[in-house]
Amino acid sequence: MRIEYDVKLGFKDVMFRPKRSTLKSRSMVSMERTFTFMHTGKTWTGIPVMAANMDTVGTFEMALALQKHQLFTAIHKHYSLEQWEGFLQNAPEEIVDSIAVSTGTGENDSKKVDELFKRHPQLKFLCIDVANGYSEHFVHYVNATRERHPEIVIMAGNVVTGEMVEELLLAGADIVKVGIGPGSVCTTRIKTGVGYPQLSAVVECADAAHGLGGQIISDGGCTTPGDVSKAFGGGADFVMLGGMFAGHNESGGELIDKNGKKYREFYGMSSATAMDKHVGGVANYRASEGKTVRVPYRGPVDETVLDILGGVRSTCTYVGASKLKELTKRTTFIRVEEQENQVYND
Repeated sequence: MRIEYDVKLGFKDVMFRPKRSTLKSRSMVSMERTFTFMHTGKTWTGIPVMAANMDTVGTFEMALALQKHQLFTAIHKHYSLEQWEGFLQNAPEEIVDSIAVSTGTGENDSKKVDELFKRHPQLKFLCIDVANGYSEHFVHYVNATRERHPEIVIMAGNVVTGEMVEELLLAGADIVKVGIGPGSVCTTRIKTGVGYPQLSAVVECADAAHGLGGQIISDGGCTTPGDVSKAFGGGADFVMLGGMFAGHNESGGELIDKNGKKYREFYGMSSATAMDKHVGGVANYRASEGKTVRVPYRGPVDETVLDILGGVRSTCTYVGASKLKELTKRTTFIRVEEQENQVYND
């Protein structure tokens, strides 16, 4: 047993230190980024904010809405081949630049992925997603997928430490998903005692990935537009959002009317709700590691997108970054004991 005494930080522990800026307006900030992926050599240009691959967030409807804003969606893995067929036939051709197919690591998952990419070779991105990216099986699965699909951009995770980021990149991933336990409906840290404060995870994993020419996704922990900015400031290439995109028309999840107010159901993908829905319940060798909550219904997602992007643009103007790419170079974080004056918060 050993203990690390270095301080590890979450988004709530820091704020940006403002710096002199020549920017006159938020409108002068470019939010687009262009990435070249290490294994395929393919490039992608867009705004690197991503809807999470949860079935109450990463829906086909969400993908169509976010694509209009140049955002990305990791589509949840529970759509059938027939549902994919219908979506791709009726969606704009360029949607394939804004979506990833998601998968687990089971034998049936592999067969489904192989068949889906065989039927639809225009698809470009695959997200291999497990809660614990530290298993040897996971690394082998990523490597085997890369060998079968050399042309596909592979996202893989989740991990929170630099050495595992390097191992997954060398195994065949182009992008590594970072985050264990920070999500709003995740209870992994409570049930297992395992986790890593998200900002420190992003800083350390970004350093490891960029040294090899890979990218990372900060997955989880964002509750405000300022948190999205902090993830980018810490070095994240993409920021994945779950709860911030929940509760909208496009989010999926049951619409509930209670006492005259509308809510949408939102749950973690390791929750009892998700396992009851997709795999016949919680297996006797594991525990539920997710919550099920009701999120106030928020209508179309467009307003939320504009709020998030407006917040990040404003961050850039405060530190003098004319492009999102420059934000991490202009970032100095200060440690704080409080974030806001809460006197009028209920």
